[in-house]
Amino acid sequence: MNEKESKYQAPALDKGLDILEYLSVQSIPLSQTEIAAGIGKTPNEIYRMLMSLECRGYILRDEVSGKYRLSLKLFYLSHRHSPIDELRKAAQLPLEELANTIHQSCHLSILYLNQAMVVIHAKSPGPIALSIEEGSFFPLPLTAPGKVLLAYLPDDERNTILRNNVIFKKYPKVQQEDFLASLQDIQQRGFYFKNSDPVSGVTDLSVPVGITGNNRIVACLTISMLNAVNKEQDTEHDVILTEAHKCVKKIEERIGINPICPNG
Repeated sequence: MNEKESKYQAPALDKGLDILEYLSVQSIPLSQTEIAAGIGKTPNEIYRMLMSLECRGYILRDEVSGKYRLSLKLFYLSHRHSPIDELRKAAQLPLEELANTIHQSCHLSILYLNQAMVVIHAKSPGPIALSIEEGSFFPLPLTAPGKVLLAYLPDDERNTILRNNVIFKKYPKVQQEDFLASLQDIQQRGFYFKNSDPVSGVTDLSVPVGITGNNRIVACLTISMLNAVNKEQDTEHDVILTEAHKCVKKIEERIGINPICPNG
């Protein structure tokens, strides 16, 4: 263990977070012994932490079985602030830095009301730039962020959305199959790069932000590049992709997904 790791260690806090995170993925209440086994501790090691979490209202203990489950306190705390506002705050500076670095406009989209909604946009510093209005809605099957958002949905949710999507329903069966195959390709490659369907002369590069359980993502970062503008300042696509991934990492750290952790 190096000096930095030792300096920032908080064993009691780590133990409490381990318990909360473990209970969050369990579908049934668990005993002290079961929780201890699940996080690699002994029952005695977690006894005081369980008492503390129960006292603070984060977990509930069944009077009959003595087993523990999460309360709604974490849900309540997380919903005291708008998740969209928090995402915008986290993404603003990284997006501006990205736009200034690659001289291209970029924006962040989320899945909302079965459409891709732009929550924040950073304009290119160049004299000619593509501007996308924040709060705009775009159809999922026709846009780069829409396709990426669909690609990382659980199969049942994706199928439900597409079954009710007017555009997708009009596709012939072969085109529907090709579209679904393209979503699998996006997930395997980890990004989407193609000429924009709704806007001619624009190439979109989209990458997922915040991959969580079941390959679900929080948002999608899209860089919209004007194909014939400022050729002397063109940046190679692989460089743009690298910068996009750097931006995604910064956003994820700011919203608490894949944070920097000295304890590894």
